Amino acid sequence: MTDLPGIVITGASGRMGQMLIRTVLDSDKARLVGAIEREGHDWIGRDLGEAMGGAALGVIVESDPLEAFARAHAVIDFTAPEATLDFAAIAAQARVVHVIGTTGMDEAQIARLEPASRHAVIVRAGNMSLGVNLLVQLTKKVAQALDEDFDIEVIEAHHRHKVDAPSGTALMLGEAAAEGRGVALADVADRGRDGITGARESGHIGFSAIRGGDIVGEHDVLFAAPGERIILRHVATDRAIFARGALRAALWGQDKKPGQYDMMDVLGL
Repeated sequence: MTDLPGIVITGASGRMGQMLIRTVLDSDKARLVGAIEREGHDWIGRDLGEAMGGAALGVIVESDPLEAFARAHAVIDFTAPEATLDFAAIAAQARVVHVIGTTGMDEAQIARLEPASRHAVIVRAGNMSLGVNLLVQLTKKVAQALDEDFDIEVIEAHHRHKVDAPSGTALMLGEAAAEGRGVALADVADRGRDGITGARESGHIGFSAIRGGDIVGEHDVLFAAPGERIILRHVATDRAIFARGALRAALWGQDKKPGQYDMMDVLGL
């Protein structure tokens, strides 16, 4: 077991953090060597398994990522943008694979990952699932095939606790559609409509966000023209799919050169 890659999970107390922990514990390809929470959290200093309401695991929840990363091969990080940037610098210092599932990062924050990627492998994706990444590829292909007679809308739905919109996955799909059309998403994105907005502009890519209940994640890409519509859809019913994809990325990155990668690289798409 000690020969298996050691994984650290950040944001251990969160829903995704706990799902990642269970996924690593259930895996025969990796071992859990650390769990990180923010300074002052009531899990700090406690056995991780007991903090999660189960049997002791022998892993103590820590607030110092440097010490934890130093004994790991990879860190899986679904936290918040500024926390992720801090973790990226420390992961680069420790030369460990940094898998980033954090969403809500703006272009300036993404650019700040570049120095870390010179020293360590970074795998960053708005969504870690195989199905979503196939949907991204399909969206690009369909957008390439259809002209601007077809309006494009990305509609996404998530649970009531999600703090960013559009989702990272929705933005991935928008980028794919824009790439298929040969345009920059920033030039054609319509991310909000309210009041008297006027008619839709030809060629724009629209986004709509739904928040409610415990929806894990639903994404539709609608291509609508007079007389017909094409709808590409992915529905996630268990966030374990994201955890399994993230662990796959952490293992995939073990023999790769420093740089920035995404799930398309991991899946060979």
